[in-house]
Amino acid sequence: MSSQSLMKPEEANGKLAAVYAPIVDQLAESERIFEAELGSQFPFVQQLVDHCADYRGKRLRPALVLLTARAAGSLNESHPVLAAVVEMIHTATLVHDDILDEALVRRHAATVNAEWGNEPAVLLGDYLFTHAFHLAASLDSTLACRWIGHATNLVCEGEMQQVHHRGNLDLDEDAYFSIIQGKTAELTAVSCRLGAHYAGASSVVVQAMESYGRDLGIAFQIADDVLDLWGEERNTGKSLGTDLKKQKLTLPLIRFLATAPPSTAAPVRRLLAEPEPDRRSLRDYLDSSDALEYSWTRAKQHAERAHAALDHLSESNAKSVLRSLTQYVVRRSS
Repeated sequence: MSSQSLMKPEEANGKLAAVYAPIVDQLAESERIFEAELGSQFPFVQQLVDHCADYRGKRLRPALVLLTARAAGSLNESHPVLAAVVEMIHTATLVHDDILDEALVRRHAATVNAEWGNEPAVLLGDYLFTHAFHLAASLDSTLACRWIGHATNLVCEGEMQQVHHRGNLDLDEDAYFSIIQGKTAELTAVSCRLGAHYAGASSVVVQAMESYGRDLGIAFQIADDVLDLWGEERNTGKSLGTDLKKQKLTLPLIRFLATAPPSTAAPVRRLLAEPEPDRRSLRDYLDSSDALEYSWTRAKQHAERAHAALDHLSESNAKSVLRSLTQYVVRRSS
Protein backbone atom coordinates (compact mmCIF):
# COMPACT_ATOMS: atom_id res chain seq x y z
CA MET A 1 0.00 0.00 0.00
CA SER A 2 2.81 2.37 -0.91
CA SER A 3 0.45 4.99 -2.30
CA GLN A 4 -0.83 5.82 1.17
CA SER A 5 1.13 6.45 4.37
CA LEU A 6 -0.62 4.41 7.06
CA MET A 7 -0.35 4.59 10.83
CA LYS A 8 0.78 1.51 12.68
CA PRO A 9 -1.97 0.21 15.03
CA GLU A 10 -0.15 1.33 18.17
CA GLU A 11 0.43 4.77 16.64
CA ALA A 12 -3.23 5.06 15.67
CA ASN A 13 -4.42 4.00 19.13
CA GLY A 14 -2.07 6.48 20.79
CA LYS A 15 -3.26 9.25 18.51
CA LEU A 16 -6.91 8.53 19.28
CA ALA A 17 -6.20 8.57 23.02
CA ALA A 18 -4.72 12.04 22.60
CA VAL A 19 -7.57 13.11 20.34
CA TYR A 20 -10.15 12.16 22.95
CA ALA A 21 -8.42 14.09 25.75
CA PRO A 22 -10.91 17.03 25.69
CA ILE A 23 -13.83 14.64 26.31
CA VAL A 24 -12.16 11.95 28.42
CA ASP A 25 -14.49 12.42 31.42
CA GLN A 26 -17.68 12.45 29.34
CA LEU A 27 -16.49 9.44 27.32
CA ALA A 28 -15.88 7.53 30.54
CA GLU A 29 -19.37 8.50 31.72
CA SER A 30 -20.90 7.26 28.46
CA GLU A 31 -19.16 3.91 28.94
CA ARG A 32 -20.49 3.70 32.49
CA ILE A 33 -24.01 4.35 31.17
CA PHE A 34 -23.47 1.76 28.41
CA GLU A 35 -22.55 -0.93 30.94
CA ALA A 36 -25.28 0.00 33.42
CA GLU A 37 -28.01 -0.02 30.78
CA LEU A 38 -27.01 -3.44 29.47
CA GLY A 39 -26.51 -5.15 32.83
CA SER A 40 -28.42 -8.42 33.19
CA GLN A 41 -29.31 -10.69 36.11
CA PHE A 42 -28.72 -13.71 33.89
CA PRO A 43 -25.06 -14.86 33.76
CA PHE A 44 -25.13 -16.01 30.14
CA VAL A 45 -26.68 -12.76 28.93
CA GLN A 46 -24.13 -10.79 30.95
CA GLN A 47 -21.34 -12.90 29.45
CA LEU A 48 -22.49 -11.94 25.96
CA VAL A 49 -22.78 -8.28 26.95
CA ASP A 50 -19.32 -8.31 28.51
CA HIS A 51 -17.94 -9.72 25.27
CA CYS A 52 -19.09 -6.50 23.58
CA ALA A 53 -16.12 -4.79 25.20
CA ASP A 54 -14.04 -6.47 22.51
CA TYR A 55 -16.15 -4.73 19.85
CA ARG A 56 -15.70 -1.24 21.26
CA GLY A 57 -12.40 -0.25 19.70
CA LYS A 58 -12.11 3.24 18.29
CA ARG A 59 -15.29 4.60 19.97
CA LEU A 60 -15.49 7.01 17.04
CA ARG A 61 -19.26 7.53 17.09
CA PRO A 62 -19.67 8.32 20.81
CA ALA A 63 -16.61 10.54 20.57
CA LEU A 64 -18.21 12.42 17.67
CA VAL A 65 -21.32 13.10 19.76
CA LEU A 66 -19.18 14.60 22.50
CA LEU A 67 -16.65 16.43 20.32
CA THR A 68 -19.26 18.12 18.14
CA ALA A 69 -21.12 19.17 21.28
CA ARG A 70 -18.01 20.77 22.73
CA ALA A 71 -17.10 22.38 19.40
CA ALA A 72 -20.59 23.66 18.58
CA GLY A 73 -21.81 24.77 22.02
CA SER A 74 -21.53 23.13 25.41
CA LEU A 75 -21.75 19.64 26.81
CA ASN A 76 -24.61 18.73 29.13
CA GLU A 77 -26.00 15.63 30.85
CA SER A 78 -27.76 14.46 27.65
CA HIS A 79 -24.54 13.99 25.72
CA PRO A 80 -23.04 10.97 27.55
CA VAL A 81 -26.45 9.28 27.24
CA LEU A 82 -26.57 9.96 23.50
CA ALA A 83 -22.97 8.77 23.15
CA ALA A 84 -23.89 5.47 24.83
CA VAL A 85 -26.93 5.11 22.57
CA VAL A 86 -25.01 5.49 19.30
CA GLU A 87 -22.35 3.09 20.56
CA MET A 88 -25.04 0.49 21.30
CA ILE A 89 -26.46 0.90 17.80
CA HIS A 90 -23.01 0.62 16.26
CA THR A 91 -22.10 -2.45 18.33
CA ALA A 92 -25.38 -4.11 17.35
CA THR A 93 -24.59 -3.58 13.66
CA LEU A 94 -21.13 -5.11 14.15
CA VAL A 95 -22.56 -8.19 15.87
CA HIS A 96 -25.06 -8.67 13.04
CA ASP A 97 -22.45 -7.91 10.34
CA ASP A 98 -20.21 -10.65 11.69
CA ILE A 99 -23.06 -13.13 11.34
CA LEU A 100 -23.74 -12.05 7.75
CA ASP A 101 -20.04 -12.18 6.86
CA GLU A 102 -19.37 -15.38 8.84
CA ALA A 103 -16.46 -13.49 10.40
CA LEU A 104 -14.43 -15.26 13.07
CA VAL A 105 -12.36 -12.41 14.54
CA ARG A 106 -13.16 -8.88 15.67
CA ARG A 107 -10.69 -6.66 17.58
CA HIS A 108 -8.29 -9.62 17.89
CA ALA A 109 -10.97 -11.66 19.70
CA ALA A 110 -13.50 -14.27 18.62
CA THR A 111 -16.76 -12.87 17.27
CA VAL A 112 -19.94 -13.64 19.16
CA ASN A 113 -21.14 -15.92 16.36
CA ALA A 114 -17.82 -17.78 16.31
CA GLU A 115 -17.83 -18.25 20.09
CA TRP A 116 -21.50 -19.01 20.76
CA GLY A 117 -23.22 -19.47 17.40
CA ASN A 118 -25.55 -17.41 15.26
CA GLU A 119 -28.68 -17.61 17.42
CA PRO A 120 -27.19 -15.92 20.53
CA ALA A 121 -25.44 -13.41 18.25
CA VAL A 122 -28.70 -12.41 16.52
CA LEU A 123 -30.42 -12.04 19.89
CA LEU A 124 -27.54 -10.03 21.33
CA GLY A 125 -27.73 -7.62 18.41
CA ASP A 126 -31.48 -7.25 18.98
CA TYR A 127 -30.85 -6.76 22.72
CA LEU A 128 -28.43 -3.92 21.94
CA PHE A 129 -30.89 -2.25 19.57
CA THR A 130 -33.79 -2.38 22.01
CA HIS A 131 -31.69 -1.10 24.91
CA ALA A 132 -30.44 1.76 22.74
CA PHE A 133 -33.98 2.99 22.11
CA HIS A 134 -34.97 2.39 25.74
CA LEU A 135 -32.06 4.59 26.82
CA ALA A 136 -32.79 7.28 24.23
CA ALA A 137 -36.39 7.39 25.48
CA SER A 138 -35.11 8.43 28.91
CA LEU A 139 -34.36 11.92 27.57
CA ASP A 140 -36.86 14.76 27.91
CA SER A 141 -38.20 14.49 24.34
CA THR A 142 -38.60 11.86 21.64
CA LEU A 143 -36.40 13.80 19.21
CA ALA A 144 -33.31 11.66 19.72
CA CYS A 145 -35.38 8.48 19.32
CA ARG A 146 -36.80 9.76 16.04
CA TRP A 147 -33.44 10.82 14.63
CA ILE A 148 -31.67 7.66 15.72
CA GLY A 149 -34.57 5.52 14.49
CA HIS A 150 -34.43 7.16 11.08
CA ALA A 151 -30.65 6.72 10.88
CA THR A 152 -30.92 3.07 11.93
CA ASN A 153 -33.55 2.48 9.23
CA LEU A 154 -31.09 3.84 6.65
CA VAL A 155 -28.30 1.67 8.04
CA CYS A 156 -30.50 -1.41 7.61
CA GLU A 157 -31.52 -0.34 4.10
CA GLY A 158 -27.88 0.05 3.16
CA GLU A 159 -27.08 -3.42 4.49
CA MET A 160 -30.05 -4.94 2.65
CA GLN A 161 -29.00 -3.23 -0.58
CA GLN A 162 -25.51 -4.64 -0.18
CA VAL A 163 -26.91 -8.14 0.34
CA HIS A 164 -29.14 -7.67 -2.72
CA HIS A 165 -26.14 -6.76 -4.87
CA ARG A 166 -23.95 -9.70 -3.85
CA GLY A 167 -22.48 -11.24 -6.95
CA ASN A 168 -23.36 -8.21 -9.08
CA LEU A 169 -20.06 -7.65 -10.85
CA ASP A 170 -21.56 -4.74 -12.76
CA LEU A 171 -22.25 -2.67 -9.64
CA ASP A 172 -21.41 0.97 -10.37
CA GLU A 173 -20.02 3.71 -8.15
CA ASP A 174 -23.37 5.43 -7.65
CA ALA A 175 -24.86 2.26 -6.20
CA TYR A 176 -21.76 1.66 -4.07
CA PHE A 177 -21.87 5.14 -2.56
CA SER A 178 -25.60 4.81 -1.93
CA ILE A 179 -24.92 1.61 0.01
CA ILE A 180 -22.09 2.97 2.18
CA GLN A 181 -23.87 6.25 2.84
CA GLY A 182 -26.58 4.18 4.47
CA LYS A 183 -24.70 1.36 6.16
CA THR A 184 -21.86 3.48 7.58
CA ALA A 185 -22.19 7.21 7.07
CA GLU A 186 -25.69 7.72 8.46
CA LEU A 187 -24.65 6.72 11.97
CA THR A 188 -21.63 9.04 11.99
CA ALA A 189 -23.85 11.79 10.55
CA VAL A 190 -26.55 11.43 13.21
CA SER A 191 -23.88 11.27 15.95
CA CYS A 192 -22.64 14.71 14.92
CA ARG A 193 -26.16 16.04 14.42
CA LEU A 194 -27.20 14.97 17.91
CA GLY A 195 -24.06 16.37 19.51
CA ALA A 196 -24.51 19.79 17.92
CA HIS A 197 -28.29 20.03 18.40
CA TYR A 198 -28.24 19.08 22.08
CA ALA A 199 -25.42 21.58 22.61
CA GLY A 200 -27.74 24.38 21.52
CA ALA A 201 -26.13 25.06 18.14
CA SER A 202 -27.97 26.91 15.35
CA SER A 203 -29.70 24.94 12.61
CA VAL A 204 -26.96 25.98 10.17
CA VAL A 205 -24.24 24.56 12.42
CA VAL A 206 -26.26 21.40 13.13
CA GLN A 207 -26.61 20.80 9.39
CA ALA A 208 -22.90 21.47 8.84
CA MET A 209 -21.97 18.97 11.56
CA GLU A 210 -24.29 16.38 10.05
CA SER A 211 -22.53 16.89 6.70
CA TYR A 212 -19.16 16.60 8.45
CA GLY A 213 -20.18 13.27 9.97
CA ARG A 214 -21.56 11.92 6.71
CA ASP A 215 -18.44 12.68 4.68
CA LEU A 216 -16.21 11.42 7.48
CA GLY A 217 -18.18 8.15 7.52
CA ILE A 218 -17.89 7.72 3.76
CA ALA A 219 -14.13 8.27 3.91
CA PHE A 220 -13.92 5.80 6.81
CA GLN A 221 -15.81 3.11 4.87
CA ILE A 222 -13.71 3.50 1.72
CA ALA A 223 -10.61 3.05 3.88
CA ASP A 224 -12.21 -0.07 5.43
CA ASP A 225 -12.87 -1.48 1.97
CA VAL A 226 -9.28 -0.84 0.92
CA LEU A 227 -8.01 -2.57 4.08
CA ASP A 228 -10.26 -5.57 3.38
CA LEU A 229 -8.21 -6.13 0.24
CA TRP A 230 -4.75 -4.85 1.16
CA GLY A 231 -4.71 -4.96 4.97
CA GLU A 232 -3.13 -7.50 7.31
CA GLU A 233 -5.25 -9.28 9.92
CA ARG A 234 -2.55 -8.87 12.57
CA ASN A 235 -2.96 -5.09 12.19
CA THR A 236 -6.71 -4.78 11.65
CA GLY A 237 -7.60 -7.34 14.31
CA LYS A 238 -10.56 -8.67 12.32
CA SER A 239 -11.29 -11.18 9.59
CA LEU A 240 -10.32 -9.80 6.19
CA GLY A 241 -11.50 -10.79 2.74
CA THR A 242 -15.08 -11.21 3.97
CA ASP A 243 -16.37 -8.87 1.26
CA LEU A 244 -14.74 -11.08 -1.36
CA LYS A 245 -16.18 -14.28 0.08
CA LYS A 246 -19.65 -12.76 0.05
CA GLN A 247 -19.08 -11.30 -3.45
CA LYS A 248 -19.59 -7.73 -2.24
CA LEU A 249 -18.07 -5.36 -4.75
CA THR A 250 -16.21 -2.44 -3.17
CA LEU A 251 -14.69 0.68 -4.69
CA PRO A 252 -11.25 -0.71 -5.72
CA LEU A 253 -12.86 -3.60 -7.59
CA ILE A 254 -15.56 -1.40 -9.11
CA ARG A 255 -12.88 0.96 -10.39
CA PHE A 256 -10.78 -1.89 -11.78
CA LEU A 257 -13.65 -3.60 -13.59
CA ALA A 258 -14.87 -0.29 -15.02
CA THR A 259 -11.49 0.70 -16.46
CA ALA A 260 -9.58 -2.51 -17.23
CA PRO A 261 -9.49 -3.90 -20.78
CA PRO A 262 -11.87 -6.85 -21.23
CA SER A 263 -8.96 -9.28 -21.51
CA THR A 264 -7.65 -8.14 -18.11
CA ALA A 265 -11.04 -7.86 -16.43
CA ALA A 266 -12.12 -11.38 -17.47
CA PRO A 267 -9.75 -13.35 -15.17
CA VAL A 268 -10.66 -11.05 -12.26
CA ARG A 269 -14.34 -11.72 -12.87
CA ARG A 270 -13.56 -15.44 -12.80
CA LEU A 271 -11.65 -15.05 -9.53
CA LEU A 272 -14.50 -13.12 -7.96
CA ALA A 273 -16.95 -15.87 -8.90
CA GLU A 274 -14.96 -18.49 -6.97
CA PRO A 275 -16.25 -19.63 -3.54
CA GLU A 276 -13.01 -18.50 -1.87
CA PRO A 277 -11.46 -15.72 -3.98
CA ASP A 278 -7.74 -15.36 -3.34
CA ARG A 279 -6.87 -11.85 -2.13
CA ARG A 280 -3.24 -12.05 -3.22
CA SER A 281 -4.14 -13.09 -6.75
CA LEU A 282 -6.65 -10.27 -6.99
CA ARG A 283 -4.12 -7.78 -5.66
CA ASP A 284 -1.68 -8.78 -8.40
CA TYR A 285 -4.23 -7.55 -10.93
CA LEU A 286 -5.32 -4.54 -8.91
CA ASP A 287 -1.75 -3.40 -8.30
CA SER A 288 -1.25 -3.08 -12.05
CA SER A 289 -4.10 -0.54 -12.18
CA ASP A 290 -4.96 2.75 -10.48
CA ALA A 291 -7.63 1.09 -8.29
CA LEU A 292 -5.79 1.62 -5.01
CA GLU A 293 -4.72 5.18 -5.74
CA TYR A 294 -8.18 6.06 -7.05
CA SER A 295 -9.88 4.69 -3.93
CA TRP A 296 -7.62 6.64 -1.59
CA THR A 297 -8.21 9.76 -3.67
CA ARG A 298 -11.98 9.40 -3.30
CA ALA A 299 -11.58 8.83 0.44
CA LYS A 300 -9.45 11.96 0.70
CA GLN A 301 -12.03 13.97 -1.23
CA HIS A 302 -14.71 13.12 1.32
CA ALA A 303 -12.30 13.78 4.18
CA GLU A 304 -11.61 17.21 2.67
CA ARG A 305 -15.34 17.90 2.41
CA ALA A 306 -15.71 16.97 6.07
CA HIS A 307 -12.82 19.32 6.86
CA ALA A 308 -14.52 22.17 4.96
CA ALA A 309 -17.78 21.71 6.92
CA LEU A 310 -15.89 22.70 10.07
CA ASP A 311 -15.60 26.26 8.74
CA HIS A 312 -18.99 26.88 10.39
CA LEU A 313 -17.39 26.46 13.82
CA SER A 314 -15.39 28.94 15.86
CA GLU A 315 -11.81 27.94 16.60
CA SER A 316 -11.43 25.68 19.64
CA ASN A 317 -9.54 22.63 20.83
CA ALA A 318 -12.55 20.48 19.96
CA LYS A 319 -12.65 21.85 16.42
CA SER A 320 -8.95 21.03 16.05
CA VAL A 321 -9.69 17.49 17.14
CA LEU A 322 -12.51 17.14 14.60
CA ARG A 323 -10.14 18.46 11.97
CA SER A 324 -7.49 15.90 12.90
CA LEU A 325 -10.04 13.08 12.57
CA THR A 326 -10.41 13.90 8.87
CA GLN A 327 -6.74 13.03 8.50
CA TYR A 328 -6.88 9.99 10.78
CA VAL A 329 -9.61 8.17 8.83
CA VAL A 330 -7.52 8.02 5.65
CA ARG A 331 -4.23 7.10 7.36
CA ARG A 332 -5.26 4.27 9.66
CA SER A 333 -4.19 0.65 9.23
CA SER A 334 -6.87 -0.89 11.45
